[in-house]
Amino acid sequence: MRENQLVQCSVPLSPITFLARAATDYGDKVSIIYNDHVRFSWRETHERCVKLASSLFNLGISHGDIVAALVPNIPALYELHFSVPMAGAILSALNTKLDVTTLALILEQLEFCKVIFVDYQFIDSALKASEIISQRKCKPPLIVLILDYDQKPSFLVKDIPPGTLNYNELLENGEPDFETLIPSNEYNPISVNYTSGSTGTPKGVVYSHRGAYLNSLAAISRFDMKPMPVFLWTVDMFRCNGWCFTWAMSALGGTNICLRNVTAKDIFDAIHLHKVTHLCGAPTLLEIIADSLPSDQRPLPLRVNVTVAGVLPPFPVLNKVSELGFDVSIGYGMTEALGPVILRRWKPNSDDEYTKLNYGEQGLPDLMMEEDVKDPKTMKSTPHDGKTIGEIMFKGNTLMLEYFKNSQATEEAFRGGWYRTGDLAVRQPNGSINLKDRAKDIIYSKGEAVSSLEVEAVLLNHPNVLKAAVVRRYDECLVESPCAIVTLKDGCSATVEDIIKFCEDHLATHMVPKNVIFEDLPVSSTGKVQKFLIREKIESNEWCDETQ
Repeated sequence: MRENQLVQCSVPLSPITFLARAATDYGDKVSIIYNDHVRFSWRETHERCVKLASSLFNLGISHGDIVAALVPNIPALYELHFSVPMAGAILSALNTKLDVTTLALILEQLEFCKVIFVDYQFIDSALKASEIISQRKCKPPLIVLILDYDQKPSFLVKDIPPGTLNYNELLENGEPDFETLIPSNEYNPISVNYTSGSTGTPKGVVYSHRGAYLNSLAAISRFDMKPMPVFLWTVDMFRCNGWCFTWAMSALGGTNICLRNVTAKDIFDAIHLHKVTHLCGAPTLLEIIADSLPSDQRPLPLRVNVTVAGVLPPFPVLNKVSELGFDVSIGYGMTEALGPVILRRWKPNSDDEYTKLNYGEQGLPDLMMEEDVKDPKTMKSTPHDGKTIGEIMFKGNTLMLEYFKNSQATEEAFRGGWYRTGDLAVRQPNGSINLKDRAKDIIYSKGEAVSSLEVEAVLLNHPNVLKAAVVRRYDECLVESPCAIVTLKDGCSATVEDIIKFCEDHLATHMVPKNVIFEDLPVSSTGKVQKFLIREKIESNEWCDETQ
């Protein structure tokens, strides 16, 4: 009897409940700061989100509908992370760097999308995408235009279509006593986030209210956040819902410092002025900080936690960021896992320590996730010998529900009862994971497995190399070997012999690239190198390789 009573008293988990609590417990504390003149308290943020949810409901937005957003890291997008699910709908925050064709394709896939919120900077892209959708005899979503707080609609050079709504007016017309729609089932979708498209067409990844709730709490522990932190928005909110920091910050009553554009000066100014405690993003964030001009740098009032996830920049960049007053953490994860899952703090030491970190111990998974390295065919765990290669797999409470409208890809991803990352690794004797490569990127040279990531790390430490990618290349006998594609820094030069000699000095013989190509690397809208395009260019002889 007691167990039944406990079940009856439980409530569905949803991160939107954090906001009402923040309004009560941190009501007068600052929730959002944007530019010099926009500042809201948690009580005000809650009121604004309730009114916006009311307006969405009055527009006919209801359970299961999708509301898209093409908006940078400004207060409006933060508010939409609460308002849309509070109206019972699903938020899809889209990459603001998408080309028009891909944007139209995604909006067509989101066929239940009735409304799209568009920042003024991206109105032209939204209009062109809407035109493409109309030409295909589909109905484009209603546009809600977001202006900066001191702008008027008349500033737009291009006329906006009839029926376009204004964000501020929509918000002001909402009802302050609207009753928030808490999901009846915590497994209901809360958002659809799109992958970067580094391996092909972006896929929609569906998050649940339960997963977002638990991952928000996990983020607090994972990133060692105390009550009322100050978070600088350098990670895109469209990227895994800002790694779920959108919701986590309300749970802690913290302050969100919103940035429309990320520059070194903005980062240092914000830290100095607001005493920022945390920021995170792609590895390019570290390069922005390390390459900052002395005139843009300011002494930090305290050491700041900066976390990045992805392929790391060279050791000198990491070292410089640490010297400037930042504590660097390295995350490993993916969109399907709601962001970084495994985290490891970096301590400046030496080039050897950098290599060990990048391809050695990856750290520990958070409390909401189980991880393993398994043989993808037998599903047996690999031995802890530091040699046997398997696939990293996850199981836990903070994984995606599914790929949006793609049951085949969903079934494949969860085949065997684990989420298959597609990343290859070995398990060390101490239990830690040593990441090797993507399954499709691993190279077998002279009978030995070659990690393209390890070769790329060495190439990036060449003083004249800006970017590098390594893929397999077949010779006339169909024997594969590493092929390096290198982009040099402006004003720098290097020969094939220079690159290969540098690799010979730092790598085992079977890992040294046999071919070198000097080209600009194709990247996705999020800056990830698209190796599938590189392979296509090599196979079609569009790129001519050079051999030592």
